[in-house]
Amino acid sequence: MPNGSYLRYVALGDSQTEGLGDGDDTVGLRGWADRFAEHLAVVGPGVRYANLAVRGKTAAQVHSEQLEPALALRPDLATVVAGVNDLLRPRFDAAVTAGHLEEMFAALTAAGARVVTLTFPDVAEIAPLARPVRNRVRELNTGIREAAARHGVAVAETGLADVATDPRLWSPDRLHAAPLGHARIAAAVAEAVDLPGSDDSWTTPLPPLAPRSGWRTATAELRWAAGFLGPWLGRRLRGRSSGDGRTAKRPQLQPVTAEV
Repeated sequence: MPNGSYLRYVALGDSQTEGLGDGDDTVGLRGWADRFAEHLAVVGPGVRYANLAVRGKTAAQVHSEQLEPALALRPDLATVVAGVNDLLRPRFDAAVTAGHLEEMFAALTAAGARVVTLTFPDVAEIAPLARPVRNRVRELNTGIREAAARHGVAVAETGLADVATDPRLWSPDRLHAAPLGHARIAAAVAEAVDLPGSDDSWTTPLPPLAPRSGWRTATAELRWAAGFLGPWLGRRLRGRSSGDGRTAKRPQLQPVTAEV
């Protein structure tokens, strides 16, 4: 909307949109979509917000499980963010993954919603052991940009900002943003839709980190592999997902309190 005031915001996606890394399942998850909804509430106090995202979902699952419920809520603004769970799988196909995103872009824009998505940072800069998927991220980002351009979808280019790979923006598992990272993503999405009061300050680098020795870096990588990568691979081999049995945390439109 021209003045940046929206009435019905619906978020579709996986764990990042659900809010993992920003709070927990005991105190509750906040996340960038919640934070973005709070930005919206500053501009339009009457906004209501639903979050259909569920951790562990691939783009195909987000498409098949969340699109119809999202359309039923008649959003005038929607965010669609998925694909990370795809690019970490052996049989990743960037065109197929981007195709699922594009079908959601098409359906939501055809229904009259303003749609926003984002690109992904270089995971190899965040977790060096993830270097084999670097080209996959680039391919997926290209597919996202091209699909978004065909449907007039706004793109928050978090994949291009150097600060996006700063480890302080990421939780210990390096797969989910930390609270500061979620705040930066929310600000990037706000800028992508030209929300009043938004700007590019989310790209501002943090103060430099003290250099680490090669030994400390190697030790940190081994601990990460044992504590997070290993369990993740174990779930994949057993055909399990962190989202098994889970439902959306906010399936219906509810009022939002401005907290930013």
